[in-house]
Amino acid sequence: MNIVKFWFKNARPQSLPQSVFPAVLAVCLASSNDDFSLLLGVLGVLGVIMGHLGLNLFDDYFDYKKKDASYRDRMAHEGFRARIGKCLYLTNGQTTVKSLLFVCCIFCALALLCGAVIWYFRGESILYIAVITAVLGISYSGMPLRLSYHGLGEILIGIIFGPLVMMGTFYAACGLINLTVLFISIPVGLLVTNIVYVHAILDFEPDKKIGKHTLAVLLNNKKAMLLVLSVILFTPYLLISYAVFMSYVSSYYLLLIITLPMAVSLFAMMVKFVKNPHYRFSPRIWMGPMAHWDRLQIAGIDWFMIRWYLARNLLSAFCLIVLVLSLIE
Repeated sequence: MNIVKFWFKNARPQSLPQSVFPAVLAVCLASSNDDFSLLLGVLGVLGVIMGHLGLNLFDDYFDYKKKDASYRDRMAHEGFRARIGKCLYLTNGQTTVKSLLFVCCIFCALALLCGAVIWYFRGESILYIAVITAVLGISYSGMPLRLSYHGLGEILIGIIFGPLVMMGTFYAACGLINLTVLFISIPVGLLVTNIVYVHAILDFEPDKKIGKHTLAVLLNNKKAMLLVLSVILFTPYLLISYAVFMSYVSSYYLLLIITLPMAVSLFAMMVKFVKNPHYRFSPRIWMGPMAHWDRLQIAGIDWFMIRWYLARNLLSAFCLIVLVLSLIE
């Protein structure tokens, strides 16, 4: 049990909301269809969880192989405000790279097993979605493409955890894909992209130092970074408003505007970071849960985590509202 807990913790489960919420949302959207299966839907969500955790560990594996993970410690000594600690379980000798690769394969095998059961009942379409998702996921930091090193990582994650995850779990739950899930998956994908893009802006200096070409590094201009952030962050609200105006979705979807203050606050925090990286904010109740805040302050990464938590909580709140609407309509 201790070894399971060890690997689960190192697989960064705190990032799961960016995949679990879209997956659960897709199952709820599928519930009104005739051939709906809750069991297969849940199995689809479980497959997403296993795949996400496996890809997180694969990201550690490929990053460690590319640049040994002590680079973040070295940058910290040079004055960079990097969020050090990634791959700490490797650098402090708790495990080996070989063991990490083995556990990566275990997580992905469990995801594959879930997919195989769904394939048996739903047909081969789920196989295509799973293969595309797996190839793109490995290509995030793995050879030969290393898309996260070419400024495409944030967009890639938005595609995976937005349209691909939602279409896959929707199909698992009801055996088809319709325009509703395709439409909802785009704003959700943008908000997932927002989480990793916020991360990229916060880690702009260390990523630039090691030659990791995130979208922020690719832009290499703080005003341009904020402009792109505003597009990613506020386009979901424009899309939802347009859909309501055109009667593509119910007017109840305007309730998503409730989350707009979170988006505005996050944008303001990022503007402040660009102008004054040392300025610190305190959590507010309406920002959503921010676990272990005292520990984060002691570790000196509260400046990073308050923005990351808010980006994550924005996605969660957005998905939760859509989920409720899908059940009551």
